[in-house]
Amino acid sequence: MSPFPIQPGLVTITRWLIVRSAFFLMMIQSAAAQTPPGRADLDAYRGLFAAAQVGDVGAIQSLLQTGADPNARDDNGRTPLHVAVFASHDEAVRALIKGGADALAFDNQRYDAITIAAVANDVDMLKLAIGLGGNPRAVTSPYQGTALIAAAHLGHVAVVDTLIAAGSPLDHVNNLGWTALIEAVILGDGGPNHLAVVRLLVQAGARGDIADRQGETPLGHAQRRGYRDIIAVLR
Repeated sequence: MSPFPIQPGLVTITRWLIVRSAFFLMMIQSAAAQTPPGRADLDAYRGLFAAAQVGDVGAIQSLLQTGADPNARDDNGRTPLHVAVFASHDEAVRALIKGGADALAFDNQRYDAITIAAVANDVDMLKLAIGLGGNPRAVTSPYQGTALIAAAHLGHVAVVDTLIAAGSPLDHVNNLGWTALIEAVILGDGGPNHLAVVRLLVQAGARGDIADRQGETPLGHAQRRGYRDIIAVLR
Protein backbone atom coordinates (compact mmCIF):
# COMPACT_ATOMS: atom_id res chain seq x y z
CA MET A 1 0.00 0.00 0.00
CA SER A 2 1.21 3.48 -0.79
CA PRO A 3 2.15 5.57 2.27
CA PHE A 4 0.24 8.41 0.57
CA PRO A 5 -3.28 7.11 -0.15
CA ILE A 6 -5.03 8.88 -3.02
CA GLN A 7 -8.38 10.27 -1.98
CA PRO A 8 -11.38 9.81 -4.31
CA GLY A 9 -11.70 13.56 -4.74
CA LEU A 10 -8.10 13.77 -5.88
CA VAL A 11 -8.70 11.02 -8.42
CA THR A 12 -11.65 12.95 -9.82
CA ILE A 13 -9.64 16.16 -10.03
CA THR A 14 -6.71 14.35 -11.65
CA ARG A 15 -8.95 12.77 -14.27
CA TRP A 16 -10.57 16.16 -14.95
CA LEU A 17 -7.14 17.74 -15.46
CA ILE A 18 -6.06 14.94 -17.80
CA VAL A 19 -9.20 15.35 -19.91
CA ARG A 20 -8.79 19.10 -20.03
CA SER A 21 -5.12 18.84 -20.98
CA ALA A 22 -6.00 16.48 -23.83
CA PHE A 23 -8.61 18.89 -25.15
CA PHE A 24 -6.21 21.85 -24.98
CA LEU A 25 -3.58 19.84 -26.86
CA MET A 26 -6.13 18.95 -29.52
CA MET A 27 -7.09 22.58 -29.96
CA ILE A 28 -3.47 23.65 -30.25
CA GLN A 29 -2.96 20.97 -32.89
CA SER A 30 -6.10 22.10 -34.74
CA ALA A 31 -4.83 25.67 -34.87
CA ALA A 32 -1.52 24.42 -36.25
CA ALA A 33 -3.37 22.38 -38.90
CA GLN A 34 -4.39 25.59 -40.65
CA THR A 35 -1.11 26.81 -42.06
CA PRO A 36 -0.25 29.11 -44.95
CA PRO A 37 1.82 27.74 -47.80
CA GLY A 38 5.31 26.94 -46.60
CA ARG A 39 8.63 27.50 -48.31
CA ALA A 40 8.45 24.18 -50.16
CA ASP A 41 4.97 25.09 -51.45
CA LEU A 42 6.07 28.55 -52.55
CA ASP A 43 9.09 27.17 -54.40
CA ALA A 44 6.88 24.67 -56.20
CA TYR A 45 4.11 27.10 -57.18
CA ARG A 46 3.66 27.92 -60.83
CA GLY A 47 0.88 29.49 -62.86
CA LEU A 48 -2.19 30.54 -60.90
CA PHE A 49 -0.71 29.49 -57.58
CA ALA A 50 2.34 31.69 -58.07
CA ALA A 51 0.21 34.60 -59.29
CA ALA A 52 -2.19 34.23 -56.35
CA GLN A 53 0.68 34.19 -53.86
CA VAL A 54 2.04 37.52 -55.06
CA GLY A 55 -1.36 39.03 -55.90
CA ASP A 56 -0.64 39.51 -59.61
CA VAL A 57 -4.14 40.22 -60.91
CA GLY A 58 -3.03 40.68 -64.52
CA ALA A 59 -1.33 37.31 -64.54
CA ILE A 60 -4.37 35.68 -62.93
CA GLN A 61 -6.69 37.10 -65.57
CA SER A 62 -4.37 36.10 -68.41
CA LEU A 63 -3.93 32.57 -67.09
CA LEU A 64 -7.67 32.10 -66.64
CA GLN A 65 -8.32 33.32 -70.17
CA THR A 66 -5.93 30.71 -71.52
CA GLY A 67 -7.60 27.85 -69.67
CA ALA A 68 -5.88 27.61 -66.30
CA ASP A 69 -7.95 25.72 -63.73
CA PRO A 70 -9.11 28.14 -60.99
CA ASN A 71 -9.82 25.17 -58.72
CA ALA A 72 -6.53 23.30 -59.06
CA ARG A 73 -5.08 21.87 -55.83
CA ASP A 74 -1.66 21.86 -54.23
CA ASP A 75 -0.41 19.04 -52.00
CA ASN A 76 -2.41 20.35 -49.04
CA GLY A 77 -5.59 20.66 -51.09
CA ARG A 78 -5.33 24.44 -51.27
CA THR A 79 -6.72 26.17 -54.33
CA PRO A 80 -5.26 29.41 -55.73
CA LEU A 81 -8.11 31.14 -53.87
CA HIS A 82 -6.92 29.77 -50.53
CA VAL A 83 -3.40 30.92 -51.36
CA ALA A 84 -4.62 34.44 -52.17
CA VAL A 85 -6.63 34.59 -48.95
CA PHE A 86 -3.65 33.45 -46.87
CA ALA A 87 -1.58 36.17 -48.56
CA SER A 88 -4.38 38.75 -48.05
CA HIS A 89 -4.60 39.80 -51.69
CA ASP A 90 -8.14 41.13 -52.05
CA GLU A 91 -8.06 41.90 -55.76
CA ALA A 92 -6.54 38.51 -56.54
CA VAL A 93 -9.43 36.91 -54.65
CA ARG A 94 -11.92 38.94 -56.70
CA ALA A 95 -10.24 37.96 -59.97
CA LEU A 96 -10.13 34.28 -59.06
CA ILE A 97 -13.79 34.08 -58.08
CA LYS A 98 -14.82 36.05 -61.15
CA GLY A 99 -12.83 33.51 -63.17
CA GLY A 100 -14.62 30.52 -61.67
CA ALA A 101 -12.88 29.76 -58.38
CA ASP A 102 -15.13 27.98 -55.88
CA ALA A 103 -15.75 30.35 -52.95
CA LEU A 104 -16.86 27.38 -50.84
CA ALA A 105 -13.83 25.16 -51.45
CA PHE A 106 -12.17 23.37 -48.51
CA ASP A 107 -8.53 22.35 -48.27
CA ASN A 108 -7.45 18.97 -46.92
CA GLN A 109 -7.99 20.12 -43.32
CA ARG A 110 -11.43 21.41 -44.26
CA TYR A 111 -10.60 25.09 -44.04
CA ASP A 112 -12.33 27.52 -46.38
CA ALA A 113 -11.63 31.13 -47.33
CA ILE A 114 -13.87 32.46 -44.55
CA THR A 115 -12.23 30.42 -41.81
CA ILE A 116 -8.73 31.25 -43.08
CA ALA A 117 -9.57 34.96 -42.95
CA ALA A 118 -11.23 34.59 -39.54
CA VAL A 119 -8.22 32.89 -37.97
CA ALA A 120 -5.90 35.52 -39.51
CA ASN A 121 -8.07 38.29 -38.01
CA ASP A 122 -8.34 39.72 -41.53
CA VAL A 123 -11.70 41.49 -41.32
CA ASP A 124 -11.55 43.03 -44.79
CA MET A 125 -10.80 39.66 -46.37
CA LEU A 126 -13.51 38.03 -44.29
CA LYS A 127 -16.12 40.52 -45.50
CA LEU A 128 -14.93 40.06 -49.06
CA ALA A 129 -15.12 36.26 -48.83
CA ILE A 130 -18.66 36.47 -47.45
CA GLY A 131 -19.70 38.99 -50.08
CA LEU A 132 -18.33 36.85 -52.91
CA GLY A 133 -20.29 33.77 -51.95
CA GLY A 134 -18.55 32.17 -48.97
CA ASN A 135 -20.72 30.45 -46.40
CA PRO A 136 -20.40 31.79 -42.82
CA ARG A 137 -22.52 28.87 -41.62
CA ALA A 138 -20.19 26.20 -42.98
CA VAL A 139 -18.87 23.43 -40.74
CA THR A 140 -15.10 23.66 -41.02
CA SER A 141 -11.82 22.26 -39.67
CA PRO A 142 -10.97 18.72 -38.54
CA TYR A 143 -12.95 19.45 -35.37
CA GLN A 144 -16.20 20.15 -37.23
CA GLY A 145 -16.43 23.66 -35.88
CA THR A 146 -17.18 26.99 -37.51
CA ALA A 147 -15.31 30.15 -38.33
CA LEU A 148 -17.16 31.76 -35.42
CA ILE A 149 -15.85 29.16 -32.95
CA ALA A 150 -12.29 29.70 -34.22
CA ALA A 151 -12.59 33.47 -33.93
CA ALA A 152 -14.11 33.27 -30.45
CA HIS A 153 -11.28 31.00 -29.32
CA LEU A 154 -8.71 33.54 -30.57
CA GLY A 155 -10.50 36.62 -29.23
CA HIS A 156 -10.91 38.26 -32.65
CA VAL A 157 -13.62 40.75 -31.71
CA ALA A 158 -14.32 42.39 -35.08
CA VAL A 159 -14.30 39.00 -36.80
CA VAL A 160 -16.81 37.62 -34.30
CA ASP A 161 -19.01 40.68 -34.79
CA THR A 162 -18.86 40.28 -38.58
CA LEU A 163 -19.67 36.57 -38.47
CA ILE A 164 -22.59 37.08 -36.11
CA ALA A 165 -24.01 39.71 -38.46
CA ALA A 166 -23.53 37.31 -41.39
CA GLY A 167 -25.57 34.57 -39.68
CA SER A 168 -22.88 32.22 -38.42
CA PRO A 169 -24.60 29.74 -36.06
CA LEU A 170 -24.23 30.90 -32.47
CA ASP A 171 -24.67 27.54 -30.77
CA HIS A 172 -22.94 25.08 -33.05
CA VAL A 173 -21.20 22.37 -31.03
CA ASN A 174 -17.94 21.03 -32.46
CA ASN A 175 -16.73 17.47 -32.05
CA LEU A 176 -14.94 18.39 -28.84
CA GLY A 177 -18.32 19.32 -27.38
CA TRP A 178 -17.64 23.05 -27.36
CA THR A 179 -19.57 26.09 -28.60
CA ALA A 180 -18.13 29.49 -29.49
CA LEU A 181 -19.14 30.75 -26.04
CA ILE A 182 -17.41 27.87 -24.28
CA GLU A 183 -14.24 28.33 -26.33
CA ALA A 184 -14.15 32.07 -25.65
CA VAL A 185 -13.95 31.21 -21.96
CA ILE A 186 -11.83 28.08 -21.72
CA LEU A 187 -9.38 28.94 -24.48
CA GLY A 188 -9.37 32.66 -23.79
CA ASP A 189 -7.34 34.62 -21.26
CA GLY A 190 -10.23 36.42 -19.59
CA GLY A 191 -8.92 39.73 -20.90
CA PRO A 192 -10.61 42.58 -22.80
CA ASN A 193 -10.80 40.83 -26.18
CA HIS A 194 -12.34 37.60 -24.90
CA LEU A 195 -14.65 39.60 -22.63
CA ALA A 196 -15.83 41.56 -25.68
CA VAL A 197 -16.34 38.31 -27.61
CA VAL A 198 -18.42 36.83 -24.78
CA ARG A 199 -20.49 40.01 -24.61
CA LEU A 200 -21.13 39.97 -28.37
CA LEU A 201 -22.18 36.32 -28.29
CA VAL A 202 -24.49 36.79 -25.31
CA GLN A 203 -26.06 39.91 -26.79
CA ALA A 204 -26.66 38.03 -30.04
CA GLY A 205 -28.49 35.28 -28.15
CA ALA A 206 -25.88 32.55 -27.75
CA ARG A 207 -27.05 30.00 -25.19
CA GLY A 208 -25.17 29.90 -21.94
CA ASP A 209 -26.86 26.70 -20.78
CA ILE A 210 -25.13 24.45 -23.29
CA ALA A 211 -22.59 22.44 -21.30
CA ASP A 212 -19.51 20.57 -22.48
CA ARG A 213 -19.11 16.82 -22.24
CA GLN A 214 -18.14 17.10 -18.59
CA GLY A 215 -21.35 18.99 -17.84
CA GLU A 216 -19.64 22.35 -17.39
CA THR A 217 -21.30 25.51 -18.74
CA PRO A 218 -19.48 28.66 -19.88
CA LEU A 219 -20.35 30.26 -16.53
CA GLY A 220 -18.90 27.31 -14.65
CA HIS A 221 -15.67 27.55 -16.64
CA ALA A 222 -15.45 31.29 -16.00
CA GLN A 223 -15.97 30.73 -12.28
CA ARG A 224 -13.22 28.11 -12.16
CA ARG A 225 -10.83 30.58 -13.75
CA GLY A 226 -11.89 33.61 -11.73
CA TYR A 227 -12.86 35.64 -14.81
CA ARG A 228 -14.98 38.12 -12.87
CA ASP A 229 -15.97 40.39 -15.75
CA ILE A 230 -16.96 37.44 -17.92
CA ILE A 231 -18.89 35.93 -15.01
CA ALA A 232 -20.86 39.17 -14.74
CA VAL A 233 -21.77 39.05 -18.44
CA LEU A 234 -22.76 35.38 -18.33
CA ARG A 235 -24.94 35.86 -15.28
